[in-house]
Amino acid sequence: MWTYASWNGRLLPHPLPPRERLRAYATHCNAVEGNTTFYATPSRATVETWAAQAPDDFRFLLKLPKPVTHERRLAADLFSTGSPLHVFFTAIEPLGRKAALWIQLPASFGPGDLPTLAAFLGRVPKGYRYAVEVRHPAFFEDPVAEQRLEKLLTEADVEWVPFDTQVLYATPPVTDAEREAWSKKPRLPRRTRALTRFPIVRYIGRDDADQTVEGWQPWADITADWLREGRSPTVFIHTPDNDDALVLARRFHDDVRRRVPEVEPLPEPMPVEPPTLF
Repeated sequence: MWTYASWNGRLLPHPLPPRERLRAYATHCNAVEGNTTFYATPSRATVETWAAQAPDDFRFLLKLPKPVTHERRLAADLFSTGSPLHVFFTAIEPLGRKAALWIQLPASFGPGDLPTLAAFLGRVPKGYRYAVEVRHPAFFEDPVAEQRLEKLLTEADVEWVPFDTQVLYATPPVTDAEREAWSKKPRLPRRTRALTRFPIVRYIGRDDADQTVEGWQPWADITADWLREGRSPTVFIHTPDNDDALVLARRFHDDVRRRVPEVEPLPEPMPVEPPTLF
């Protein structure tokens, strides 16, 4: 997201060399979703530049590559040298504990696949935090399937990532981006229970900022409760067009700070324009 075209020159300075773009983004927000790693694993040299630009407390949520989760569906042979999973772990090593790894599973990955998931989580390298996003309806509609998945993840100290699309689907789409989101985003019940010390939430609102802010109020309350319990949550704020997502993410952080004032403020954003004498 730190190279999102809509933000260049409006929310982030432009032009910026590639080695400075993440640094600028990190003055706005202290976490980022790495969705691009689903489509292509970056070179280790590229990841080294990410590690150098990101502050020590910055968080990357990196999605495992598509060949691992969707094509080979967490197969046991992915742990061999030279496999897509091996290449991925080699590439992201410079991030160290800044990285949490996001295992987004296809909608066809259901309760019958839980032994495969358990075996996979039992073999992944230690030293990273892991989080799983499932989209099979049974995990949300069948209490037995939900409990089995919760038990598996809790025992592995792995988080269950909710993707909250309730506000997106509350009323018919208005903008082109909302219509596109309706055709692509999952439509599943909202889930609000954390399993680990590091809960992760993915929330998508509407292109209307007021609707987005109103819709996240339950999450602001939940996030505040998690903080009071000693948890360390990460919350990602999206809209269908994402044009103002950077600003909205900071507004969410402010909403949580009003509930829990001891939360550290975010840094002051890097100015879009260089300072002048006049």
